[in-house]
Amino acid sequence: MSQTTTPDTESDGVIESVSGPVVTAVDLDARMNDVVYVGDEGLMGEVIEIEGNLTTIQVYEETSDVAPGEPVANTGEPLSVDLGPGMLDSIYDGVQRPLDVLEEEMGAFLDRGVDAPGIDLERTWEFTPEVSEGDEVAAGDVVGTVPETESIEHRVLVPPYSEGGEVVAVESGNFTVDEPIVELDTGEEITMHQEWPVREARPTVEKETPTTPLVSGQRILDGLFPIAKGGTAAIPGPFGSGKTVTQHQLAKWADADIVVYVGCGERGNEMTEVIEDFPELEDPKTGKPLMARTSLIANTSNMPVAARESCVYTGITIAEYYRDMGYDVALMADSTSRWAEAMREISSRLEEMPGEEGYPAYLAARLSQFYERAGKFENINGTEGSISVIGAVSPPGGDFSEPVTQNTLRIVKCFWALDADLAERRHFPAINWNESYSLYRDQLDPWWRENVAEEYPEIRQWAIDTLDEEAELREIVQLVGKDALPDDQQLTLEIARYLREGWLQQNALHDVDTYCPPEKTYLMLTAIKHFNDEAFRALQAGVPVEEIADIDAAPRLNRIGTTPDDEAEAFVDDIAEEITAQLEEKF
Repeated sequence: MSQTTTPDTESDGVIESVSGPVVTAVDLDARMNDVVYVGDEGLMGEVIEIEGNLTTIQVYEETSDVAPGEPVANTGEPLSVDLGPGMLDSIYDGVQRPLDVLEEEMGAFLDRGVDAPGIDLERTWEFTPEVSEGDEVAAGDVVGTVPETESIEHRVLVPPYSEGGEVVAVESGNFTVDEPIVELDTGEEITMHQEWPVREARPTVEKETPTTPLVSGQRILDGLFPIAKGGTAAIPGPFGSGKTVTQHQLAKWADADIVVYVGCGERGNEMTEVIEDFPELEDPKTGKPLMARTSLIANTSNMPVAARESCVYTGITIAEYYRDMGYDVALMADSTSRWAEAMREISSRLEEMPGEEGYPAYLAARLSQFYERAGKFENINGTEGSISVIGAVSPPGGDFSEPVTQNTLRIVKCFWALDADLAERRHFPAINWNESYSLYRDQLDPWWRENVAEEYPEIRQWAIDTLDEEAELREIVQLVGKDALPDDQQLTLEIARYLREGWLQQNALHDVDTYCPPEKTYLMLTAIKHFNDEAFRALQAGVPVEEIADIDAAPRLNRIGTTPDDEAEAFVDDIAEEITAQLEEKF
């Protein structure tokens, strides 16, 4: 791919003033959301306000040394992304400039005013048609396929804005993305390259109710707070509580076809870790590199603030494109708080009336517009696809009452609350089971019954009730001590300890425990439930609580998670037999 710079445009206006990423221009003939090129260096920007002859632009690059009187050129087009083969296994910035391509040409530090297409316009792809001359095609139809990566077949679509028609010519072989591969009787030529405005959702027929879980392999999520394919979730938590690690685990292990990871304003070292780790990871589904089905958007905290505002839209537009092919897509946004802070900064420079804590009054509307593009959809070509959006939130000081967290809570249906106290006690994932919830649980129960176990919802409810009772008892213990509790309540605390330590805790760095299939998640729960049933039977037979808690078999419950999956069932059967035998000896 060759480096490109500012496209040919006429100098429509001149800069009047510069305030950080916000530039005002006069005599600029523009519409809202037009992309413009600012100054002598041609810095990319977007029109965000027009008042009389004064046009306000947010610039996606550093504006130091830009001065009044320099030219502003309008492209007349909204901010759009390039869609086509080549987006997977790529790393972009917030406006879809390929960082790996620019690094090859300029090194680690990128020059200002430099642009490059989001996909390689010179690379050839092997196109295999799925239509023949005489076939009728409509908007969204698949006309052929391209082997984009080792893992993903790229389905070439008729653009959504096409009027369709009869195929009069179709080619097979190797083509660049801009070469015509199908010609219609209307004269329209279809290529592998599409462009789409990032702030406009791609069309669908219908948004459907999701009924299949996005299995993540994380026991606390799959077991207690599941998210559906096509669902929305928020992971709020203070610094150091594990938001990014949880996002990484979801990106690595969630059973989505495509992963879009948006690093929005996070620290550079965290994004470096993602960029270095992902190419080394093996996809558990295919054995191929995980990057073969991943697109990364890296917009770190030291990059221009305005580009943060666009990066989540870039990510969701790429996700929608693969959804239109019939794929299930998981989008991780880390973190939406940094995105909101970018909106707050730009809003303050525009001197808009501030809302709560200085955030713009339209914060809730922007969050809604983003999360509502998630869902399970019937596409315009008749296929089904989904986008699951999981957004991390970084509330200052871990205060969940702040505006970004509260407005996100009103929108998403899954809330995974990270707890600094759990993190300090080295309990990971540090998700507080007393504050978290999932509104997808009931609609996903039929799937769990059919694919895991008929009694799964009931045994999960037992675990929830036990943990709830433990939370109440711990408050009493702080006042009067554990010994003041009746024997049955002391035993409940012991059972709940195994639920917390053996089931809810999970080691992301352990080769086996990093991923727990749903069947094993259920199996572990049945083992702890068996201990619960046998322990209460022994208690009723007069065995003291201390002796029940002291049996050798019970601590082995905490080792099921690190037992290889193919050995887990035999290991659990052995524990169950030992628990029963050791407790019966005490009768």
